[in-house]
Amino acid sequence: MAELKRILSSPVEIYALGGLGEVGKNLYCIENDSSLLIIDCGVMFPDASMPGVDYVVPDFTHLVENKEKIKGLVITHGHEDHIGGIPFLLRQIDIPVIYAPKIACALIRHKIQDNKIPTSTKIIEYREDDVLHFGDFKVEFFHVTHSIPDSFGLYITTPQGTIVESGDFKIDLTPVDGDFNLSKLTRFGDKGIDLLMADSTNAEKEGYTKSERTVIRGIQDVFSEASGRLIISTFSSNISRIQQIIETSIKFRRKIIVFGRSMESNIEAAREFGYIKLPDSYLARPEDLKVLPPDQVTILCTGTQGEPMAVLSRIARGDHRFIHVMPGDTIVLSSSVIPGNTCLVNRLINQLTRLGASVVTNSVLYNLHASGHASKQEMRLLQKLARPHYFMPIHGEYRMLKLHARIGVECGLEKDHTFVCENGDVLTMINHKVSRGTPITADSIYIDGKNPVGISNSVIKDRSTLINEGMVAVFLMIDTKNNQLISKPLVESKGFISANKKGLQNKASEIIAI
Repeated sequence: MAELKRILSSPVEIYALGGLGEVGKNLYCIENDSSLLIIDCGVMFPDASMPGVDYVVPDFTHLVENKEKIKGLVITHGHEDHIGGIPFLLRQIDIPVIYAPKIACALIRHKIQDNKIPTSTKIIEYREDDVLHFGDFKVEFFHVTHSIPDSFGLYITTPQGTIVESGDFKIDLTPVDGDFNLSKLTRFGDKGIDLLMADSTNAEKEGYTKSERTVIRGIQDVFSEASGRLIISTFSSNISRIQQIIETSIKFRRKIIVFGRSMESNIEAAREFGYIKLPDSYLARPEDLKVLPPDQVTILCTGTQGEPMAVLSRIARGDHRFIHVMPGDTIVLSSSVIPGNTCLVNRLINQLTRLGASVVTNSVLYNLHASGHASKQEMRLLQKLARPHYFMPIHGEYRMLKLHARIGVECGLEKDHTFVCENGDVLTMINHKVSRGTPITADSIYIDGKNPVGISNSVIKDRSTLINEGMVAVFLMIDTKNNQLISKPLVESKGFISANKKGLQNKASEIIAI
């Protein structure tokens, strides 16, 4: 009786440590006085304002401080912005169990193994019909369509009400990887959904997101026109797209050579579970580039966002071990540009074009990319099927969240029942009613590759200051016995358009009398 009283009197808190006001590092939490459930744990890729940074991850301080309450981590799907932060989390906390769909399980195991993380955390595959319990919380699943197989939304039952977390989704009526289970979502809506948390990425886009199947024709057009090597870059986690590229390569009798660690790992995992069908006879080695005719080669690689260390950027710089641009090469970017990466991508395209390659991107002429996220009409349909009482847009920059909240109001929600939140904002659910609670700290941690613990925001500010303002260093030779200078100061400057070193040295000598 006392336990029941405790459960019913304990408010449920809902908050994000990442994923709000940004695209990436998704991490959402459901918490009461005795249980804490984590949903997803992703990374965000840096933009030009983050010099020297490889990844951005959520600050896990709140989770470390409440680790005794953590009952588990549930993964909605296997994309980097939903699973990429797991190795960094496991360095700080031993999560009891991670539940994930089949392919996400394989990718997570690869990450833990590659990062050599000793952990007792169990990684368990869930299926759509499973019902899982995490302390005071129960989780059920419904399949959604996205750009990777095994993508799911969650229906969470808590002592204070019910929550749907959509995961990343679109409503694709001709999917390549299974249907959106609209009937199951409708049944959850019939049971009652107090709070809907839904993907906001394409809230600025009218209509419906085009089907992944529409990309096939664009890819085939590029293949039919290419006379030399095809170098194709796409997101390494876009398993559906990779399979289409492989199928088209086989149709045009081209051998496939894979470059890029994440691309290699993801293809290996997807082949293991049958999501990618690539006969060994069509898989070639990097060394085979020297002997294969150019018109019989497809190179699959990473680097669509102009990442400095990705394969495509190394090709553009001319320092890749195996690949150097040749006359007749066609380089294809089968992706969209992530906000903040436009300058990097344009620079990459210019570099590759200067080297003599024909660079093809998604355009009116070549349909080479379909988003994995819902546009406005699909968002409206989700609202109509779920029929939530409260709404919290997630997974998007602030303007996207704001627009998605407006869609909720258009679909019948009261304005004060929609919550546009920032990372760290807390919603409190009591007896099926949702209101704002007391915020918590939710900062970002910057990973520079050398330090897995991460670096602080102040270090990033210092790096930006050096880039924007330059640096002057003054070197002094001092006789330590009598504490006197034994020569004139030496002044070195970096980052100035015209630095008068001699004048600076004379000025330093005046200030520091010998």
